[in-house]
Amino acid sequence: MNPKLSLVIPAYNESARLGNSLKTVFAYLNQTDLGVEVIVVDDGSSDDTVKVARQSFAAAGNIQTTLITVRPNRGKGYAVRTGLFSARAPIAIFFDADLSTPIEEIPKVVLPIERDGYDVVFGSRALDRSLIGVHQPWRREMGGRMFNLLVRLSTGLPFADTQCGFKAFRLSSCFRVIDAAVIDRFAFDVELLYLAQSVGLRLKEVPVRWDHNDGSKVNVLRDSLRMFREVQSIRRRSRASLSKIAPSDVTHPTAA
Repeated sequence: MNPKLSLVIPAYNESARLGNSLKTVFAYLNQTDLGVEVIVVDDGSSDDTVKVARQSFAAAGNIQTTLITVRPNRGKGYAVRTGLFSARAPIAIFFDADLSTPIEEIPKVVLPIERDGYDVVFGSRALDRSLIGVHQPWRREMGGRMFNLLVRLSTGLPFADTQCGFKAFRLSSCFRVIDAAVIDRFAFDVELLYLAQSVGLRLKEVPVRWDHNDGSKVNVLRDSLRMFREVQSIRRRSRASLSKIAPSDVTHPTAA
């Protein structure tokens, strides 16, 4: 039987955290009746991420599990899209392996899709900062705010936080958007949201709980210029991407 919800977890060198995270995920899911599959996408890790994932699946209980390995490392965006393409449920969520946003926040991004007809619903740290338990270091948090300002200026997206790693998609309406995306690394979230909005999908940003966890793979000094360049290229890249999406490829469940 196909699941009702697919959870995609991109992982790159996450052997130290993935085991505990999956234990938490499975414990929560086995207390619910969601009908879920969990897909871990290993993005070319050089540590024991694959081994840890396989060992952790033994505790999945009735949860369906899939491990996908990508070689060589391609980037988080590529890993996320790979997982979404493998999803068998009508709604799929991707979230970070460190569970910065707790797994219990799932209903916040799923219910607006199920009940209100949204196509993409994503978590935000900026809409209600009182929900942040552990803040990032000051320099990283200010860098995030500057990055979001750049996103607004470069793309026109009106959202307060495009980078929170907790996003849900109605796959029937989002598949061609996901397929048309080309950014594999830092700005892939922005590209997906920009493409989705450009073709008229319904997007919703919702406040979620969030805690900073050490171990980010993003180096502010090393990667900032690349992030800025990717964001600034989105409008240019999107012309080719949007040409791949015919109007008939984007279906709205409320239009029937």
